[in-house]
Amino acid sequence: MSRPTLTAIILCRNNPDHIQAAIESVRWADSVVAFDSFSTDKTPDLARAAGAQVIQHAFENYSLQREAALAAVSTDWVFFLDHDERATPELAAEMRAAIENPAYAGYWIPRHNYIFGILTKYAGWYPDYQLRVMRRAAAHYDLSRAVHELVVLDGAAGYLQNPLIHYNYTDMRQFRAKQEKYTAFAAGEMFKNGVRVKPQNYLLQPIRHFRWRYLELGGWRGGWHGLRLSLIMAYYEWVKYRLLAGLWRAKP
Repeated sequence: MSRPTLTAIILCRNNPDHIQAAIESVRWADSVVAFDSFSTDKTPDLARAAGAQVIQHAFENYSLQREAALAAVSTDWVFFLDHDERATPELAAEMRAAIENPAYAGYWIPRHNYIFGILTKYAGWYPDYQLRVMRRAAAHYDLSRAVHELVVLDGAAGYLQNPLIHYNYTDMRQFRAKQEKYTAFAAGEMFKNGVRVKPQNYLLQPIRHFRWRYLELGGWRGGWHGLRLSLIMAYYEWVKYRLLAGLWRAKP
């Protein structure tokens, strides 16, 4: 039997500082695709120069983008990588061996998240499993989810041991921008599901969230860094309920 083939797909848009390093980390794949949502800078040219095939597709949401990327390739397996992620040689070797196992249709990968340049293995950022390796013909995305995509597999999923490296937040400005986006989405989902705000939510939910991250998920082990992250995420829990209350007030 021939060895299963695999395409590494990197979703990108205006990521000139990351795209070539991401491509370099997956050169071991049978093919590399930069799935670009019409960058307005030199990202596509840099991707081509690094040896990737560039496919451009208009962005609507993450689930639709990943579904379109699945349809655009023809290899047996697909490995999704974000522009700010890197695959190590150890992960590559483990993945190559794993996809030869017919018992699984996909694999979860743990992530090492670097926040403000610090490897963060507490407060909810580890193991941070992501279902990114999938048998192409046995996978599709739940298109009802605009963010925090959900893979639907026709078969079982296994777990890899070697982590994916994720340089996700370089500074506080970027961190806050992402949290504001995620919080607004979460409030919208709660509103759609008919959840109403109770007065005690403004106090008790942030306290519970802080306790969960700082005590139960070990944020205390990270010193000031862990304390700061736990406090910030508790604050955004408060913001979520404030936004939810605003949605109910604005409802006709």
